[in-house]
Amino acid sequence: MATTMATRLSAVDKYFMITERGSNYSREIRGGFATFFAMSYIVVLNPLILGGADSSGAVLGPARVAAMTALVAGLLTIIMGAWAKHPFALATGLGVNAFVAVTVASHPGLSWPDMMGLVVLSGATMFILVLTGFRTAVFNAVPAGLKTAIVVGIGLFIALIGLVNAGFVRRIPDVAGTTVPVGLGFDGKLLGWPTLVFVVGLVLTIALVVRKVKGAILMGIIASTVLANILQAVFNIGPSFDGKTANPEGWSLVVPHFSGLTPPDLGLFGQANIFGSFSHLGALAALLLAFSILLSIFFDAMGTMVGLANEAGTVDAEGNIPNVDRVLLVDAFGAIAGGGTSVSSNQIFVESGAGIGEGARTGLASIVTGLLLIVAMFFTPLISLVPFEAVAPALVVVGFMMVSQVGRIDWSDWGIGIPAFLTFTLMPFTYSIANGLGAGFIAFVLIRLFQGRAREVHPLMWAVAAAFVVFFGIGPIEQVFNIK
Repeated sequence: MATTMATRLSAVDKYFMITERGSNYSREIRGGFATFFAMSYIVVLNPLILGGADSSGAVLGPARVAAMTALVAGLLTIIMGAWAKHPFALATGLGVNAFVAVTVASHPGLSWPDMMGLVVLSGATMFILVLTGFRTAVFNAVPAGLKTAIVVGIGLFIALIGLVNAGFVRRIPDVAGTTVPVGLGFDGKLLGWPTLVFVVGLVLTIALVVRKVKGAILMGIIASTVLANILQAVFNIGPSFDGKTANPEGWSLVVPHFSGLTPPDLGLFGQANIFGSFSHLGALAALLLAFSILLSIFFDAMGTMVGLANEAGTVDAEGNIPNVDRVLLVDAFGAIAGGGTSVSSNQIFVESGAGIGEGARTGLASIVTGLLLIVAMFFTPLISLVPFEAVAPALVVVGFMMVSQVGRIDWSDWGIGIPAFLTFTLMPFTYSIANGLGAGFIAFVLIRLFQGRAREVHPLMWAVAAAFVVFFGIGPIEQVFNIK
């Protein structure tokens, strides 16, 4: 019996290259749990973002969106782990789902099935681009310095997500009459028990990490979660916004509480109308929307993959990522699956960095995360018990780990330094990985042209830079062609 078990474990180790990548089973399991806790908020948040009515007054329904969000994310993450063998989790991308929601709300005559059909169409296009090798070729055409800038930018982005969603840094409304977009806490002051949970969690996580304690990040999340639930039970803090009134001292995304077994409603499966938007908006407007979605999911995934793979140490000496085609195919299928189930495009989640920071290096961690997401579809206490303030410290610490690679950029070469700077500053400042990549790629091409070194630019970089010029210029293009 013992010999059989050892043989099975050895086969698993060999398949996932656990030992080869310097990991072990406990690290992979801890990493899978850490990623799950860090990203589980999407099951609660996605129904809120996609909660509006379309032109016909139809709504997707929060229970149905939550169930499909967890199911699709879980299955895709398992496929990523079992087939592509990387510790990358997938879930509904926050940039695309917000774009989808705003587009449905602002375009009369557009329904949810129509918009989700565009997501499916964009995903199918990306799938073809991966199969033809185009997407991999673009990845290989990006200079090493810009790839490092992507890692740094995602690190800053992750850290900002943690700080903002924990309430430590807050957006300042335009009506405040100030040119400062964000500030410390509420009106310059740190308020509320949730902020205390974040601060205590951050200090504890940093202490454990610098002491090189095994499981430091996961221990920080668990300790912060326990503290959060105690404070909620004692003080009944409530949410930061309940739909009517704002409470600056409340929990930002999830009010910690225990919930029970609920049967999932999977009624959104197959509701997308792939070409419905063309009849309602016209071919040009529909194609522009599809192009915007395509570029976002195309480069968000590439940037996130580069950043996470570098942090995990799975990139070889030539800068190549093992099984990169499989990673990109799963990500492309994520857009198709997300649109086809009306939860918006699924893509590699930056919060996977929490698991990588915990030591995850292989696809086994993704299988653990995926299984937890599927369980969460039925039984949600793991999600509802963990407020974002409890996982935000992990994102800040992981952000530091990724930003530490900034020294690898050749700052003496302005053709790399300036694009790198634009890349890693615009990612957090615009809350978009694609925006940072676009600015960096365009700047790289232009500066090499100004330097008289245009021959050094790969032809695909010219094509990608041109695509991003169109992407950034969609507003004027819509005005010129009177597209509403």
